[in-house]
Amino acid sequence: MNRQLAIEEPTFSHLPVLPQEVIAGLAVSPGGHYLDTTVGGGGHSRLILAVAPDVQVTAIDQDEDALAAAKKELAEFGDRVQFIYSNFAEYQFPPNTFDGILADLGVSSYHLDQAERGFSFRQTANLDMRMDRGRSLTAADVINNWDEAELADIFFKYGEERLSRRIARRIVERRPLHTTTELAEVIASSVPPKYRYGRIHPATRVFQALRIVVNDELKSLETFLDQAPNALIAGGRIAIISFHSLEDRPVKHGLRNSPLLKVLTKKPIIAQEEEISKNPRSRSAKLRIAERKQDNVLSNFDIPSNLTFK
Repeated sequence: MNRQLAIEEPTFSHLPVLPQEVIAGLAVSPGGHYLDTTVGGGGHSRLILAVAPDVQVTAIDQDEDALAAAKKELAEFGDRVQFIYSNFAEYQFPPNTFDGILADLGVSSYHLDQAERGFSFRQTANLDMRMDRGRSLTAADVINNWDEAELADIFFKYGEERLSRRIARRIVERRPLHTTTELAEVIASSVPPKYRYGRIHPATRVFQALRIVVNDELKSLETFLDQAPNALIAGGRIAIISFHSLEDRPVKHGLRNSPLLKVLTKKPIIAQEEEISKNPRSRSAKLRIAERKQDNVLSNFDIPSNLTFK
């Protein structure tokens, strides 16, 4: 689903995680055509385009701010880049087209830093959390309209929050809630002091769950994993960066179970200490890579005629 780009040009920076590992993993080469399904601020796409003067990129994102920023960041590459406003699950993948496909999953630093988007509980903002602001469902809708059992279920399932029931009960008692900090305070008040002052803020898992639900992230990922391999040419590669287990598990199994792909990473590639010191977000990044099988790869039922049995 292609849509018109936003006219405004907001501040949107993107320090790409695992930059050299992505370029090597995709085996970016001269004359190649690559699909960046989460272009963000354009960091990874810039690295891909810089490999050779005839490399092309199709860059898509579901966030208008991201696309506007990427268009500005990559302007010097001219018509070597095509920009498309779309969720990667709604994109119509053209078969046998790309030498490589990249997906950098999850929320970006930009989304967390821009208070008005409602992704962070550290600054007061409306409970929004939509990456694509053309969507109708917001975090406020979920928090204020869903029943207690539904809230507890999503907090446990998508946030892996073990205190999901007591948090959901307190939210229902205190709602309506309108801002990020209101919600964070209610969550904090519902948990024991030891939990409240632990290593991570008690609202962290709930906010993750809400973001996943509002943006239908896991269903979109499932659709992407099913459709994207068809868009690779034989020998083309797909590289996916995830940031938590709820993303990494379906990526791992989706790549492994695709009949079109051969997995190249037995274990995920992770950032080294040097990168983590410069970009703390990379600490939780996991990169998995797979390759589209050659058309002449033997199936399980193709037995070479010269094979002998003893």
